[in-house]
Amino acid sequence: MSAVMSKPKLVIIAGPTGSGKSELSLVVAEALGGEIVNADSLAFYRHLNIGTAKPDLADRRRAPHHLIDVAEPDEDFSAADFMRLARPLVGDLWRKGAVPLAVGGTGLYLRSLVGGLFEGPAKNQAFRDELADLARNGHCLYEILQKKDPLAAAKIKPGDPARIIRALEVLELAGESIVALQERHKLADEPFDALTIVLDLPMAEIEERLRRRTKLMFEKGLLDEVEGLLARGFGPELKPMRSIGYRQCVEHLAGEKTLDETIEEVYLRSRQLAKRQRTWFRGQTKEALWLAPEPSQILETIRRFVQK
Repeated sequence: MSAVMSKPKLVIIAGPTGSGKSELSLVVAEALGGEIVNADSLAFYRHLNIGTAKPDLADRRRAPHHLIDVAEPDEDFSAADFMRLARPLVGDLWRKGAVPLAVGGTGLYLRSLVGGLFEGPAKNQAFRDELADLARNGHCLYEILQKKDPLAAAKIKPGDPARIIRALEVLELAGESIVALQERHKLADEPFDALTIVLDLPMAEIEERLRRRTKLMFEKGLLDEVEGLLARGFGPELKPMRSIGYRQCVEHLAGEKTLDETIEEVYLRSRQLAKRQRTWFRGQTKEALWLAPEPSQILETIRRFVQK
């Protein structure tokens, strides 16, 4: 395979939590000389290991991993930070002859990697106040959007007031549809030739996997991990400490829930997250291949992509 390309190639392995991304990425990396770029927003944080299902040392010996343990739990780490670190890394990996594999379920981070982050005009509070007055006086903001910007209205649900307001605001300040601006931004900011594979499993199978994984996390010592984090001074108000698994363990340690209730809530929250992620990927990754996590088919698909 030649690494001399107009654009570096990037393989994205995405999917809902519990769909088997980590194990599949290890198989692909071992077979094709790949290196894994973490795109899971919690695995960036040090000391959060069990509750994030972070690759352990044995997994990291099977294939090189990048962007794991790059921030403390009390540090901010955003999609912009991820993009700043991951983009040059992907280019370096491809140029040295490795296959870059971005792996994770955090859709915004993956989108920032391939398409950048569209910011648009800054928020204008005076205009937002005008919209709020219209809404209070009985005007339907979505109907206004339909008349003024049918392109945006076709992509935004009537029950999503934040996006409706932002679309009207961008139209007012930039003089054109937010959809047109986003598309132009996307065309100008595509640094990679990317293949996106979303792992496609029946929801019942994902639920079964999540049930087993939740039980295993507690058996491995998730409660001890959370106690250790609290003892280090990482309080429950921090963003990673409010994530699934950690938040429920904090509540259990405070005497608010029994252990059985805690385990069940972690499972239920994980299941809800998986459903949201599936919905997000369906709506945001139009060019993605939805494939069952069957290694031979996925390996052949990726091999064809990197060699073409």
